[in-house]
Amino acid sequence: MESKLNPTAITEKVCMLTWILRKGDLVLKDQMLFGVQHSSNKIDCFVCSFCYRFISSIEHQIGRKLYLQNLGVSTNHECDEGTTSVVAKDWNGSDSSDDEGYSDMVDCQNLGECASSSSVKIPLPMEVVQSLMHEELVLPYSTEFPQPSVIPCRGGCSESYYCSKLCMEADWEMFHSLLCTGTESKSRRKEAMLAFIEHANATNDIFLLAAKAIVSTILMYRKLKAAKLKEQEKYACSEVSDDCDYHMLLEAWKPISMGYKRRWWDCMALPDDVDSCDEAAFRLQIRQLAFTSVELLKEAIFDKECELLFSLEIYGNLIGMFELNNLDLVVASPVEDYFLYVNELPESEKKKAEQVTKPFLNALGDDYSDCCQGTAFFPLQSCMNHSCLPNAKAFKREQDRDGQATIIALRSIHKGEEITISYIDEDLPLEERQASLADYGFSCKCPKCSEEQQ
Repeated sequence: MESKLNPTAITEKVCMLTWILRKGDLVLKDQMLFGVQHSSNKIDCFVCSFCYRFISSIEHQIGRKLYLQNLGVSTNHECDEGTTSVVAKDWNGSDSSDDEGYSDMVDCQNLGECASSSSVKIPLPMEVVQSLMHEELVLPYSTEFPQPSVIPCRGGCSESYYCSKLCMEADWEMFHSLLCTGTESKSRRKEAMLAFIEHANATNDIFLLAAKAIVSTILMYRKLKAAKLKEQEKYACSEVSDDCDYHMLLEAWKPISMGYKRRWWDCMALPDDVDSCDEAAFRLQIRQLAFTSVELLKEAIFDKECELLFSLEIYGNLIGMFELNNLDLVVASPVEDYFLYVNELPESEKKKAEQVTKPFLNALGDDYSDCCQGTAFFPLQSCMNHSCLPNAKAFKREQDRDGQATIIALRSIHKGEEITISYIDEDLPLEERQASLADYGFSCKCPKCSEEQQ
């Protein structure tokens, strides 16, 4: 049967401004359609699995990270399910401490002294780290940086945690009900999903985004079909079919259809360490990675009515869309803000506070400022056209503390003017810019390129 889902279908989309903006003004905030935190970053940052806000206390954030360091868990490897479970529990700390008196704090004066963070980390005893992680030890002024309490996954897995019940329920309804590896999952499906996740973490976590896109389409399709069946029951209609309704599947696919798509193995830029004579073998290898991934995903969540979603052609174009359209997912860490706050205290207060905080800063080293990092697809940003003289860019402001994309004006933008961003480094020479943009399927004709071509 011929596929009725065209993975490369695209209509012209232009983002136009309906009011006047000045340089530095907020153009828009764009809620991600799909996002994922890099697997290695999960060791450094404990965030909501839906909106990517930091969760739990400053003490738990620092203690959890140091605990994993003491266990020898590398930031290049995902912590296993058991470790995640240990470092994620006991998150509800006490508010009974007194910031001025430090009444619940242990004496850390003898654990080391340093005026600032260092690339050379000075480890702390495990009992001190665990005391901090379980919030038995309270850091001075940490209540100046309150974070949301942790809400566990309703399916019982130890991979996903949330900042609120609202985020937990939204993630469950949109994605996680089919991706969860918790106690509610059937044994065979759980093992298959764990195999898919392991493969993605070991190769490219863009596969996790693709899984979210497919899962969201399946769940929306089921929701639309359930509504139709309910309507049929209301009017006592006897025509109930288990066959795929392609119109409904296309409707469920609609949010994904907006992004420009090419097959991943065709549009992926050739790495610097791959010689041009090896390009064909490289692209074949990338295609094989995608094939392995989609077969693992099929084993975990296959739905006969949505069979088209599991074709390599659809999967490859979906990943290609992410490759070409994604923005970095970045959320600043409150732990960095906390240590900067202590550093800027009046001298007498700073000296007293650092008797407690210095050993933990020394143990973290330069990693104290690690932010949440990942990749995400944003629907409005993906509709913005390119210019080598863009009038807007993605930029995180101090107040932007979740996973939304923030688009800022680079200059004054007038009503009716198209909003443009740069897909590449616009400071590159003309030939290099045009070569980079070839992956997107067009030759740039912006004013800058037109002028330089003359």
